Amino acid sequence: MMSQKKIFLILVAFSTVSLLLHQGGHLSWTMEVLRLTYSSINSQTVKHSNIVFLKTHKTASSTVQNIFFRFAERNNLTVALPVTPCDHQFCYPRIFSKHFVHPYTMPPNIVTSHMRFSHSELKRIMPNNTFYITILREPGAMFESLFSYYNQYCDSFKRVPNGSLEAFLEKPWAYYHPEEKDSMYARNTLTFDLGGDKDKPYKEVPTYAKRFAAEVENVFSLVMIAEHFDESLILMRHLLSWDLEDVLYIKQNMRMPLSRSNLSEAQLNKIREWNSIDAVLYDHFNVSLWRQLKELGLACVAREVKLLRHAQEEMVRGCYGGRLPPLRSAAEITNKDLRPWQPSSKVTIVGYDLPESGMSQDKCLKMIMPEVQYTKRLLHTQMLHYRNKYFLNTIKHNTKNPSSQQQHPSRSILVRSTTLRKSPRASV
Repeated sequence: MMSQKKIFLILVAFSTVSLLLHQGGHLSWTMEVLRLTYSSINSQTVKHSNIVFLKTHKTASSTVQNIFFRFAERNNLTVALPVTPCDHQFCYPRIFSKHFVHPYTMPPNIVTSHMRFSHSELKRIMPNNTFYITILREPGAMFESLFSYYNQYCDSFKRVPNGSLEAFLEKPWAYYHPEEKDSMYARNTLTFDLGGDKDKPYKEVPTYAKRFAAEVENVFSLVMIAEHFDESLILMRHLLSWDLEDVLYIKQNMRMPLSRSNLSEAQLNKIREWNSIDAVLYDHFNVSLWRQLKELGLACVAREVKLLRHAQEEMVRGCYGGRLPPLRSAAEITNKDLRPWQPSSKVTIVGYDLPESGMSQDKCLKMIMPEVQYTKRLLHTQMLHYRNKYFLNTIKHNTKNPSSQQQHPSRSILVRSTTLRKSPRASV
């Protein structure tokens, strides 16, 4: 027998259909949503909630991270967040360690902040049924974005006369020093983020890249592709047994068009040669993505992509009155909760502008909240939850054992963590 909640959902869906029939609304779209909703109700499928999303650099990963943040909050899940000295990343570019995770956010359901991947360390804090997901981007577009974004952080880029990408590509070894701080932004960044060797000698690259791609495929259930973002989300939705509404998004952390450079075919080829391991990874997983899409059914995927985009239009209408808030540079945004971090004066990262008092729905605000602010909010919320839980457990323990004293479990970890190195902010 169906629960009252399921009956209510069905009644709401049929009421919506009846209203649209009366008003001549979008019947075909609504009927399709109804079919997916009813199918989900009948399937009794449990949404998967133990997830590691490896947030790679300049790949639209901030948009995906926002999806996971909101899903965690709606479902009362714990998100692993970095200890304070690590800022909003897990002490990147150091290889991930469980000691980089704030003790108030343990044990986690979801991990989704920047890190240098270590499967062995993640297995120490995540259950065996965890799904591993990441996202890649075409090497040419990604490297152009990295060069623009980190031109004031990465010494390999700062050395280039007039900040010229063309000059760097002409003789990259004149500017690139492999062991230098932040050199990971200047070569094979995807490989580095995934825990691989970004500086394999050229003669070893073909064998190494093929072997490394196989290792990644063995660990990750899904490798999304930024150029096929919506299709990747549909695959993720099916993999995790989520609803369509769980993957609604608004693009995060974008540059002004004037901050972007148009690349020639010759430049794209030079970038792929310079980032040859990343290029192999991208090509491998682009093929893999389309194989998975075909297995799901291209017609099915196209239909769900259309539904996703229509649902996002409805969400924008409901949240923001029919259109997205205006895009503004950080200096122009009055609401501090919506100001994106600016990497340098040479690149403009834009965000959405809303007055602080003008947002009636918290969920709408969080759809457009940048990574740094959202991370701080989540940490504050989870710290309060942890302290309340600890306080109640302490009272219960002391009631049973009046003479005992419980020591706070996080103190030694927090003291040790103060020595961790901060790295530059790397929102994507």
